[in-house]
Amino acid sequence: MLQSAQSIPFSLNCKGKILHLTQPIVMGILNVTPDSFFDGGKFIEESVILRRVEEMIQQGTTIVDIGGASSRPNSVIINEEDELNRTIKHIELIIKRFPNVILSIDTWRSRVAKEAIEAGAAIINDISGGDMDDKMFKTVASLQAPYILMHMQGTPQTMQIEPTYTNVVMEVIGSIKVKMEKLKALGVHDIIVDPGFGFGKTNAHNFKLLKNLNLFKILHAPVVAGISRKSMITKTLHITTKEALNGTTAMNMAALMNGANILRVHDVKEAIETIHLFNNLQSS
Repeated sequence: MLQSAQSIPFSLNCKGKILHLTQPIVMGILNVTPDSFFDGGKFIEESVILRRVEEMIQQGTTIVDIGGASSRPNSVIINEEDELNRTIKHIELIIKRFPNVILSIDTWRSRVAKEAIEAGAAIINDISGGDMDDKMFKTVASLQAPYILMHMQGTPQTMQIEPTYTNVVMEVIGSIKVKMEKLKALGVHDIIVDPGFGFGKTNAHNFKLLKNLNLFKILHAPVVAGISRKSMITKTLHITTKEALNGTTAMNMAALMNGANILRVHDVKEAIETIHLFNNLQSS
């Protein structure tokens, strides 16, 4: 299982830069928000943002994922202009300082996605998989940007109110498959899938998805695992998000062993070390 889950040679066209996923990579999280669940309010000032991006690059991140609107459970939906004001100027700033960095924009809004790509971002990361903005799929097609298609049951405001599935693994895969077919019909070529850990799932659902992550390879697309410091760790271990780094590393290794191609994390250095150990395990 270990070999087959990692053997498909995926690649992404990031504004003419071909990103070959011959081995797992890291997507570093940069939340320029006051209210994200772990690092809200930490990266607001331009100098702090640039230092953080530089640090993540030095630690080995391949992608920096910038988000201007919190999607934690029960978060308040900010208006579009506020999200644009939080993200676009920072994307321009980052690209000017680090022109070779691959940026993704974490948004469910098509207008924010479009302006972010025009400002220098290369990938669109949509937590709603197109459900919260019916213009998103056509926008992705027109931009020809790689698209991270995440599964979420409900919205950030409702997703943790008794999420229910008959078979969470098959239902999530089925939902993603239907949307992939719609995207491909529009001419979208580079699709990355994300099971959406913690987005409309109980802890039991999250662990079931992680245990069966290798089944997502039937979608023939790279898989993102976004488990970093989430409640499946903190609730299970009865700890705070600040104490969840060790648990994150453990869950990231499980994700890699079950076929994850991209680890989306707050802690780049530790994720890179996990990948290095995994690669040695795989080649032994």
